Amino acid sequence: MSRRGWVLLVAVGVIWGVPYLLIKVAVEDVTPPLLVLVRTALGAVVLLPFALRGDGLRVLRGRWRAVTAFAALEIVGPWVLLSNAERTLASSTTGLLVATVPIMAVVLGRLVGDRRPVAGVRWAGLAVGLAGVAVLAGPGSGATEAWPLAQVLLAALGYAAAPIIAARSLQGVPAVTLTAVCLSLSALVYLPVVLLTGPHPMPGPAALGSLAALGLVCTAVAFVLFFRLISEVGAARSTLVAYINPLVAVALGAVVLDEPITAAVVAASVLIVTGSAAASVRGRPRRGRPVAASEPAAPEAARTAAPG
Repeated sequence: MSRRGWVLLVAVGVIWGVPYLLIKVAVEDVTPPLLVLVRTALGAVVLLPFALRGDGLRVLRGRWRAVTAFAALEIVGPWVLLSNAERTLASSTTGLLVATVPIMAVVLGRLVGDRRPVAGVRWAGLAVGLAGVAVLAGPGSGATEAWPLAQVLLAALGYAAAPIIAARSLQGVPAVTLTAVCLSLSALVYLPVVLLTGPHPMPGPAALGSLAALGLVCTAVAFVLFFRLISEVGAARSTLVAYINPLVAVALGAVVLDEPITAAVVAASVLIVTGSAAASVRGRPRRGRPVAASEPAAPEAARTAAPG
């Protein structure tokens, strides 16, 4: 990997480990729907000009049902679930649980009809990752409420399901177009929710700064950097950012928010990251069935481009 590739990889991995901290700060002053509205609207405003270049939205003709389903699973549902969960959960716990996405993807793939052989290392990764979840949520972990944990795991399930739609129905759609449109649709979903639940008090400076950083840096700027990372190192290598994110979330939670790094957190970090990495291992394609370079791009870009 080139030096530019490493710089982009680390930059994106760090930027996408930050949202869990920012969400934790923001939900002290704003409701989860308002947080998601501001974040998606800011990201959409920045990315839509890029999406409208060239063929613009014409590439989505006949695919709007798939785009809507993808947006629901990737942004509309997960972002509000994570924001609501972080009103109770530590940001580090949220970041670690989201890292179980590759583990869930193994199971979902079998449920939706993927009958390709699954390497033993992937099943082992599934078991190791689930052990990490058990450590993080079990007795002595500090997790006292089941529903916040369930919300994060539901969000991770959405993240695991969305790429299946991308792989089946959204191949060939530029990632920037898909992202900008999904952010716009999500903002339109939450706009009436926020209006009907108002008025909302003015957030404090920390919450305002967190909202701005979430929308402009962790969403818009990070997407642009991620697309450049894909161009530099390829879609497969770009997914390595998923193993940097949770470690950044744990470190920031400890340093900025004084969240304790307990033995359970350390053990869960090792188990979940290791298990997720093993569950992500792909075997070589069968002889006679070459994989086109564009095949993994849409689902991989789609999943990694919507953290927290």
